[in-house]
Amino acid sequence: MTKSTNSLQLFAWLLICFVFTLVAGKSSHEDPTKSLHDYLPSYYPQPHKNGLRNVIDSCWRLKGDWSSNRKALADCAIGFGSSTIGGKNGDIYVVTDPSDDPVNPKRGTLRYAAIKSEPLWIIFERDMVLTLENELMVNSYKTIDGRGAKIEISNGPCITLDYVTNVIIHGISIHDCEPGKKGMVRSSPEHVGERLGSDGDAISVFGSSNVWIDHCYLARATDGLLDVIHASTAVTISNNYFTEHDKVMLLGHNDEYTADRIMKVTVVFNHFGRELVQRMPRVRYGYAHVANNYYDQWLMYAIGGSANPTIFSEGNYFIAPDKAYNKEVTKRETQEEGWKSWKWRSSKDVFLNGAYFIPSGYGSIAPKYTREQSFIVAQGSLTPSLTSNAGPLQCVVNEPC
Repeated sequence: MTKSTNSLQLFAWLLICFVFTLVAGKSSHEDPTKSLHDYLPSYYPQPHKNGLRNVIDSCWRLKGDWSSNRKALADCAIGFGSSTIGGKNGDIYVVTDPSDDPVNPKRGTLRYAAIKSEPLWIIFERDMVLTLENELMVNSYKTIDGRGAKIEISNGPCITLDYVTNVIIHGISIHDCEPGKKGMVRSSPEHVGERLGSDGDAISVFGSSNVWIDHCYLARATDGLLDVIHASTAVTISNNYFTEHDKVMLLGHNDEYTADRIMKVTVVFNHFGRELVQRMPRVRYGYAHVANNYYDQWLMYAIGGSANPTIFSEGNYFIAPDKAYNKEVTKRETQEEGWKSWKWRSSKDVFLNGAYFIPSGYGSIAPKYTREQSFIVAQGSLTPSLTSNAGPLQCVVNEPC
């Protein structure tokens, strides 16, 4: 055997060993069983570790003392709901009991705190699944803060905000919501009254103001996932993960309810996931600033409306479905030509897979935020990173979240 042959055989053997080591190492590093998120329920979104933190998350998530300074979250909202303080000026209340009684709630339950007249910051002792006996009427100046635990409200009636103000809902999974039953429901310590039965929304905001819904997971409800109606205003909907539903988000009651002209809603940093059909959002009369949201396809349309709403789509990331007839982002729910004067505008948006936005109207469409409400909207190309941690976070006490 020649020296050159020996050299070739040695080189081949070393090459085989190198490839085997590389493949084996890669396999061990990519073993999905090593990831904490593989043990979580499938409805929890999987965050990208290298995602940019958006301006809301940067306000509190870098601080390791979030669990001992929970109320600092109330200073982090942006947009039209930025002045929402929730239960910032109240005591901390710890939910210890997942049971529910809609008329005479027990101390330790969520409902016992939610209906109180005084401000409260509500947290949870441990992971819980709450199946409510009837819709949860949340009173003014409340924060429901799910950080540090895995909290689900599911398989029963869900959350109603009815003519209240200053409510924060953060870090809760709300899914498989059912209509409420006709019957007596307590809305405050002093008042219990007959409810006609809720529609089965995950969250219903009715005649309310200063509302902030952040880092929640919403999926599969009998009616809508999130309705903001009956002249509700000063609302921010941010960092939420929506999936598996038809009518996702309704802003405005109906075409005859002109009082919704006062409505101002900011929809920002949300992830609209797969298996959503329409209404992301659908707007009537009011103003909607839809900014830096991620749209992972849709079955009918993404953003729609009727009754002359103003919609500013800014810095969103639209991935159209594969079917050729569903590429349009927008839908006007009208048979009249008057829609051409409606102010619907797109700026900084990214359109992929054939997605397109039909603008209309003339004149300024800026949200006219106050200094406290304003924020810088990023280019749409950054939106996948800015929304990569949408949905409930798996926060650990004494560590940055």
